[in-house]
Amino acid sequence: MMKCKRFRKNIKFATRVRRVKSANSQAGFTIIESLMAMIVASILLAAIAPVLTLSVATRVQAKRVELGTQAARAYIDGVRSGTIRPPSHKILLSEVNPTTRAFTSGRVAFVDSGGTPSQSLSCTSLTAGYCTNTATASMYCIDRDANGQCSGIQDFIIQAFRSTTTNSTTIDDANKGYVLAVRVYRADAFNNGRALRIREQQATFTGGLGNRQAPLIEVSTEVLSRDSDTNYGSYCDRFGGCRQN
Repeated sequence: MMKCKRFRKNIKFATRVRRVKSANSQAGFTIIESLMAMIVASILLAAIAPVLTLSVATRVQAKRVELGTQAARAYIDGVRSGTIRPPSHKILLSEVNPTTRAFTSGRVAFVDSGGTPSQSLSCTSLTAGYCTNTATASMYCIDRDANGQCSGIQDFIIQAFRSTTTNSTTIDDANKGYVLAVRVYRADAFNNGRALRIREQQATFTGGLGNRQAPLIEVSTEVLSRDSDTNYGSYCDRFGGCRQN
């Protein structure tokens, strides 16, 4: 009888030992599985992180280009309606041969001839929206954060210049209309001391945040004068004169 009781106790003890070992074995296996899952997840995240970053950066840049385009359109509409003073910066544009009257477009060269804005530009003082509006530089502020300055990450600075058909510094032929060129830069591009660039960047299409020093958009458009002198004859004079049949 005593032997049976001892035998039963031994069986119960052995069963408990096996259960403890089994539980410990199962717990260790779960930890290893968790570690492996974490490693696999980390590898996958590391692989797709650049794609996610590029996607977000492209969306941010596309939105910034969209806002820059709206800023350029608002400035052009303001100049056309007379609510914004036209830029004082003028560049000679002659597209008609005075002898043969042949027309050769010079718009691309005209836009490029505007030069790059100076990094020393300060937009802490605005006059009728302009940071500066002189014969050599006309910079207009789009103060989106409404703090009276143009230096924040939300603000834009517009470089604008217009065409003229005469080299004279005293004669202003704006009454004949002109070509208005506009470049829109990020305001914070003027804060890092790097040289600015011309020509519209292609970051919207290639992906990424683009080059901060390059304009978000470049555009040129015709502006007809609101003065009474604007007529067909003035328009012809601007293009070198009209032929008489």
